[in-house]
This record gives sequence, C-alpha cells and structure tokens, in this order.
Amino acid sequence: MLKKWDDLPGFMRIPELRPYWESLNRKRAQLVLKRLFDLIMALLLLVLLAIPMAVIAVLIKSDSEGPVFYRQERVTSYGRHFRIHKFRTMVSNAEKLGAAVTVGNDSRITKIGKKLRGCRLDELPQLFDVLSGDMSFVGTRPEAVKYVEAYRPEYYATLLMPAGITSEASILYKDEAALLEGAEDPDKAYLEKVLPRKMEYNLQSIRSFSILREARTMFRTVLAVLGKE
Repeated sequence: MLKKWDDLPGFMRIPELRPYWESLNRKRAQLVLKRLFDLIMALLLLVLLAIPMAVIAVLIKSDSEGPVFYRQERVTSYGRHFRIHKFRTMVSNAEKLGAAVTVGNDSRITKIGKKLRGCRLDELPQLFDVLSGDMSFVGTRPEAVKYVEAYRPEYYATLLMPAGITSEASILYKDEAALLEGAEDPDKAYLEKVLPRKMEYNLQSIRSFSILREARTMFRTVLAVLGKE
C-alpha cells in the first residue's frame, strides 16, 4: 500500500514526486480495492490457466534448451528489486548476445517464443508476481535495473505503485521492438527516444489514477492483443 511521505526511501522524498504522492494519498480506498482485485483475479486466473500454462511449458522445453521461465531482475514499488516471471521466449544466453531490450526480428527469439510474444502469452507467469505483490495487473511496466538507474527525478513517481502487467504506455508501444529495429545502439535509443515517451503516459496514469481508468486499460489491452486496438 501507499507509504506515508516520511516513510518513502530517501531518493523518492523529492519535490518532483510530492504532487504524485498527494494525488494517490487522496485515493487510498481505491488503492485497497486495486490490491483486492489483484489478489482475487490472480488466484482465479492461475486456476483457470494452469493446464494451458503447463502445455506452454512443454512446448518451450521441446523447442530449445534452457529453463521454462525467464527471471530477469526488475524494479517495482519504492525501488525494490525482484525477479520477474516470464515464459522464456529467447535462447537461454540471450542477455550475453545483445541488448536488454528486444528489437524487431531479433535472432535471439525462439520459434515458440515468437508466437508467445505475438499474443503476449509469455507474460502469463507474471500472475505469480501479482499474487506476491511485486506487480499489479495495471501499472508501469517493470524496467531493468540499469534503466531505472538512468531515470530522471520525476520518473521515480512511477515507483509509488507496483509495476504492472499492462498500461496505457505498453498498449501504445506494443510494437516497441519494431521501433528499435535498426538502431545502432538499442539500449541508447530506448533510453533517449522510447522511454521518455512512455513515461509521459505512465506519469499521466499516476496523476489520474482510478479503478475505472484501470478497468478501461485492461479492456483496451484485450483489444490490443486481439489486434482490434
């Protein structure tokens, strides 16, 4: 839940974050409802999707060598580090072969991985992260540690809430890999061009947070996955 201002980590008690914190502080009841929804829905979906997720795990193992899950360190609320759960869609040593971000037609993506990414099925295991409280259904996508270390002060406002499986920014930039294709330095291009644009939407979502807006974002996510957004 939202911490008191004086209990925030030192790097977050800065003037740039105060307006965002005050806005969320007035909506504590909605934040409680948000967490209750996350818990109930994550439990329900894990039960309903247990068999499909088991099938996907078998397909991943039969397609390429390596673990079923991809467990990269990411950053969530208040700067806490956690290891995200995702179905592995790349070769097992992908991080040693290229950038932390994925570009279009990335040679590191496996055959099964390409199909999973197309339908965003690789993100189903993040239900475990929602259940643990490291993530929420809606919120700023969790960034890799090195990108958070390059944040501008205002960007830290996104750490007032748990990272999310989906967001307005992730819908609008669902073809992010294609945008980075051809970049000489994908990491630099992401930090200088893509991240600032995504953060505009992420920060706006914090300022205007409400349960109804989050429900709308989840509905738009479904439409985007179906190719109708």
